[in-house]
Amino acid sequence: MEYKVEELSSVKRKVNVQVPVEEVNAAIAATVALYRKDADIKGFRKGKVPSSIIEGRFKKQIYNEATTDLINLHINEILSEMKLAPLSRIDVDAKELVKGQEFNYSFSFEVAPEFELPEYKGLEVEEEEVEVKKEEVEAVIERLRERLAEFIVIEEDRHPEAGDAVVIDFEAFKDGKPIEGVKAQNFQMTLGEGNALPEFEEIVMGLKPGQSGEGEVVLPEDFINKELAGQKVLMKVHLHTIKERKLPDIDDELAQKAGGYESIEKLREAIEKSYMATRKELTRSVAQKKLLDELKAKVDFELPESLVQSHVEQKIAELKGKLERQGKNFESLGKTLEELQEEFRPEAEEIVKSQIFLLAVAQKEGLTVQPQELDVELQKIAYTTGQDFAALKNFYEQNNLMIALKDKVLADKAMNLIYENARIKLVPPGSDDEREEEPSEESKSEE
Repeated sequence: MEYKVEELSSVKRKVNVQVPVEEVNAAIAATVALYRKDADIKGFRKGKVPSSIIEGRFKKQIYNEATTDLINLHINEILSEMKLAPLSRIDVDAKELVKGQEFNYSFSFEVAPEFELPEYKGLEVEEEEVEVKKEEVEAVIERLRERLAEFIVIEEDRHPEAGDAVVIDFEAFKDGKPIEGVKAQNFQMTLGEGNALPEFEEIVMGLKPGQSGEGEVVLPEDFINKELAGQKVLMKVHLHTIKERKLPDIDDELAQKAGGYESIEKLREAIEKSYMATRKELTRSVAQKKLLDELKAKVDFELPESLVQSHVEQKIAELKGKLERQGKNFESLGKTLEELQEEFRPEAEEIVKSQIFLLAVAQKEGLTVQPQELDVELQKIAYTTGQDFAALKNFYEQNNLMIALKDKVLADKAMNLIYENARIKLVPPGSDDEREEEPSEESKSEE
């Protein structure tokens, strides 16, 4: 076997392979021998069937497998000799082996671009000091009270108001016929929180317990059922009860309910600690981005298109999932797939450039990733997404995602190395408006 490498670009390689007749025949013969060993054909003892009969009976499978096995063997040998690790999948352009004929094929892939790393140690970067204000802690306490509030059925003969919880039956009708899936019994909802259409809440607020009513409601344009989106429907409602929210007192009992804390002061301490940790992580992340942006500005290299496109598709998939969880369809954005791809492309390019730069740092520093570190990363993903760890790991292994995960862990290690070797200059914190969203009060109370 002989091969010749073409550099199609700084990141794209094409390998042209020539296979002599002798190797072609040997590959076919080896596959025939494997089939002959296990073939069970009437009139012959197992393993004693003539090769010519085996080849004739299983020709299609034999030649297909022989071609695939030979190409895979060559690719592994060639990449090992070239000392290259493809960043993309390997695209093979090949026909099928023909006995007694030379075999020519090619395969192409993308590699990391070569560039000179700038000095990445000892850089100076500003990082905000971390502080937590008393009123921020008290705001979390108030949100916890809201979350732990009890709803008490009221006996007063009145209409429900914003802030009340109601228990209702409802059903939607179109042209006199009930609409499948838009129906519920003993459904509890809180009025005035924007969780239902205003017209629907008006119907409910016009009733007293035990009464029924109806009214027309226009379904939103992004309604999950596309055929009903924007359509006017008749909504029939029956009000069972009205419940009034009763907030718990700010005391040790609240602390117990919020997360098993022995006192309200211990709860406040936990909230403050969680805020500090979260903000420290955020300010560290901001500082790391400043360092990386400064370093990326000093280098210029071609980006592997397959990696960029992969990140674009990932962003679109994440957006689609988010919309579906909100009960909206993909078309509700009013943008074509091509427009979304173009919109996400700059962000994808920045991600790929960051990854390539950090992997180059990792290689220079000799950083490695152990199998247990990949398991830790998968456990984080499983916890965040609510998936089973074993099933998630199996999915990553079966879909060739472990290399990408390893690269992510390596890149994170490289970024931490750059940060730990930087000269950090602490500056006063910015305004609250400049801060990114804090974690939920639930996460703080369970710290």
